[in-house]
Amino acid sequence: MKRFEGKVVLVTGGNRNTGIEIVDLFVREGARVFMCGSSAASTAKGEAILRGRGLDGFTAIPCDVSDWAQVQALFDVIAREAGRLDILVNNAANQGLGHGGPLEMKPEMLWDVFKTNLVGGFQVTQTACNRFFMKQEPNPATNQRGVVVFLGSNTSMRAIRNRTAYVTSKGGIDALVRSLALDLGPLGIRVNEVAPGYIYTERWDALSEDVKARRRLNCPLRKEATGGDIAEAVAFLASDAARNVGGERLVVDAGCSAQHMPEDVDF
Repeated sequence: MKRFEGKVVLVTGGNRNTGIEIVDLFVREGARVFMCGSSAASTAKGEAILRGRGLDGFTAIPCDVSDWAQVQALFDVIAREAGRLDILVNNAANQGLGHGGPLEMKPEMLWDVFKTNLVGGFQVTQTACNRFFMKQEPNPATNQRGVVVFLGSNTSMRAIRNRTAYVTSKGGIDALVRSLALDLGPLGIRVNEVAPGYIYTERWDALSEDVKARRRLNCPLRKEATGGDIAEAVAFLASDAARNVGGERLVVDAGCSAQHMPEDVDF
């Protein structure tokens, strides 16, 4: 039997890069998946990629998770087409690129990133709980009503330069996951986080081979993650195999966070 046979899953930001791989895994593992991108165009692009892989067990719906009305409309579709939700993956993210360093970044840019990464993740989770999880009978195997997995980042603990808004938002996700796990766990809703490091995405295609090699030197395992690597970590935390894991942060960064500094400067 497939791991998620009969489950209904929502993946926000499922329209590109790692999000596509998360959707792909859940569909292939038997789930009925709903996914969204922040715009109609980006959602359609992601849908085309997934259809091109021969996948059809999913529904693509545009939704900017920072917009409360759009979130409610998204859940209206899930209610109408599936009538339940078992797993929520909060993957949608604003990368906060191009805002400059902390001395020149406009303060409103901080809020722009927070609206998606923190407020968006919170209000999607709150809506999933109130509209589905709390109304569902617990799974007899786990005594749980629903599962939530956030995508964080190893940068919340090891900051990167000139990405203040993004790094701060990911630190907020760490705290949000702990808080939600504490309050929702007794209600049968399990909350955890996957914190990736380097992931090979389309942005890497513009890098020189020398830059890629230097980045890999930062990784004790010498290889950045693929989207599929992150999807597997998400799947574990979403599965019954992790039924006794709550409020945890699973780091998937090729060992980067284990070291004090890369070996070429570690003297």
